[in-house]
Amino acid sequence: MRVYLVQHGLAKDKNEDAERPLSDQGREDVTRCAGFLGLFEKPRPSKILHSGKLRAEQTAKMFAEAWGGTEVERTLDLAPDDDPSIWSAHLASMSDDVMLVGHLPHLQRLAGLLVCGDPGCEAVHFRNGGVVCLQKNGLEKNKPGWCVLWHINPTLFYGDQ
Repeated sequence: MRVYLVQHGLAKDKNEDAERPLSDQGREDVTRCAGFLGLFEKPRPSKILHSGKLRAEQTAKMFAEAWGGTEVERTLDLAPDDDPSIWSAHLASMSDDVMLVGHLPHLQRLAGLLVCGDPGCEAVHFRNGGVVCLQKNGLEKNKPGWCVLWHINPTLFYGDQ
């Protein structure tokens, strides 16, 4: 099983728009990452789940559209300060690939918990619009439950920055 953790694309500032939709740069970043993955990795999550915040919903829908219309749903427990152990438990009982579109620090803490067993561990550095793919290890004892399979972020498409 794979889980794709996505930090929403870059959003507009609160002063510009209180609902904080994706900025033009955020849309461009998500388009590039989703397109790249659609060409080379071809992820096929059974569902794309998002936090319900507009920027996360827009990001989720953009990935779904780029990958052929994967089902998109709002779900609980993906808000910035939610407890990562809730999603760790959900993922332990799942077998289908899934994409979670959310926010920091929640995603950072969830990745640390899954990969290192410690939500304070920075297992990977998230970027807006980027994707971290984690794969569930086998049921062998004495091994962490998840490993980082790959990670991409929009800075890969812009040269030196």
